[in-house]
Amino acid sequence: MLELVGVRHRYDGRVVLDIERFAVAPGAGVAIVGPNGSGKSTLLRLLALLERPSEGEVRLGGVVVAGGKAARAGAGVRRRITLVEQRPVLLRGTVRENLEFGLQVRGVRRIEVNRRVESTAAQLGISPLLQRRRHELSDGEVQRVAVARALAVEPDSSADRAAAQTLYRALAEERARRPLAVCLASHQLEDAYRWADDVRALAEGRLSPVTPENLFRVELPASGSGGDLKHVCVGPIEIAATTDKTGPAILAVPPTDIFVSREPLASSARNVFVGRVTRLAHQRPGAVHVTADVGVELVAVVTEEAARDLGLTPGGPVVFSFKASAVRVF
Repeated sequence: MLELVGVRHRYDGRVVLDIERFAVAPGAGVAIVGPNGSGKSTLLRLLALLERPSEGEVRLGGVVVAGGKAARAGAGVRRRITLVEQRPVLLRGTVRENLEFGLQVRGVRRIEVNRRVESTAAQLGISPLLQRRRHELSDGEVQRVAVARALAVEPDSSADRAAAQTLYRALAEERARRPLAVCLASHQLEDAYRWADDVRALAEGRLSPVTPENLFRVELPASGSGGDLKHVCVGPIEIAATTDKTGPAILAVPPTDIFVSREPLASSARNVFVGRVTRLAHQRPGAVHVTADVGVELVAVVTEEAARDLGLTPGGPVVFSFKASAVRVF
């Protein structure tokens, strides 16, 4: 288990990461989504032991390896974790020499070095590139080489930002072969849900869970009717969201932030939609997932007691309300 515990990290006195606990279990696939400047890179650098937290601890298998009173992590610990940067730097020499380097410094025998290089290159589809040098590679090829270099040393954990579609399959295959933990940061929420076991949103250095329901690909207008309040077309309805972003984006409405009623109620919520219940599901004890057609399909979560009190039934009327500030924008 790789963990950040009670971490507050600063640059020039400014807190850029404030996390009570973040854990990557053995064999887990965790995705971190969030906008530029949200702290994703800092989180990954702390996990990869490339930086020490200003406050708090990094733990590996329950042992403090960075922060607190821990000394600098030893080479044996650091070799169990690898980071693949979004814009990776390759060593001088050929692609083959890049893949061999990490194995050689770990004292791996030549016959095993050759086997891992050939196997990993085939897995990532870079076998034809083994004799090429950095200046002969495209940016996409550089990323694949960097991922191959990381996987070849068979680390326990990989903090990976090379979020190209061609890499997801290789990561999935590697995780199926052995308990490799992968933590990947991405702007692409839909891609994150496609491969990750756990998806977390990071905004202004703080974490929150996001769910696969209520995700909408939208085009944000250049300006709103008042400040950062924007009304965004989602199918036949408009959702009010608070954001200064423009252009292509994904809206996420957490089901737990939707208030459910039978009739419209007086409230400050700018999003109020009347519709019909289409499905009720008990996905965990004590909670009911209410799916409704309000022009588009939305899912809310209420307690079993609330569902009974409201008399919610498939085909029955329902009103979903939520604040503009509850809408997350990626």
